[in-house]
Amino acid sequence: MSKDTRLVYSTDPALNQRCPRCREVLSECTCEPEVDVKAAKFVAILRIEKQARGGKTVTVIDRLPKNELFLKQLTTTLKKKCGAGGTYLMSGRDGVIEIQGDKRELIRKHLAAEGIQSKG
Repeated sequence: MSKDTRLVYSTDPALNQRCPRCREVLSECTCEPEVDVKAAKFVAILRIEKQARGGKTVTVIDRLPKNELFLKQLTTTLKKKCGAGGTYLMSGRDGVIEIQGDKRELIRKHLAAEGIQSKG
């Protein structure tokens, strides 16, 4: 099939498979492929942000693999370890986790225990 056509109907089950994330036919799916966290080499960057947050301090963990399941699990464990709220973002080319408060030391210890290198 050429790129300027769109599949309308097919009795072949292989052509009718859909992407689990965007629900498009696999041949027309535009989702970015998931990054294998175990095989990826990365260094997490820790930093503190206060700007545009109403004076509240937030610890930001940047340059993480863009894998939603990994980010969600890591965010949940960090929130429990730190006793604070937080969220994860997948905008841009890297994954980002934000934890409320200055929790750099706790986060650095937990990342080292998980085998993740960190700076900052």
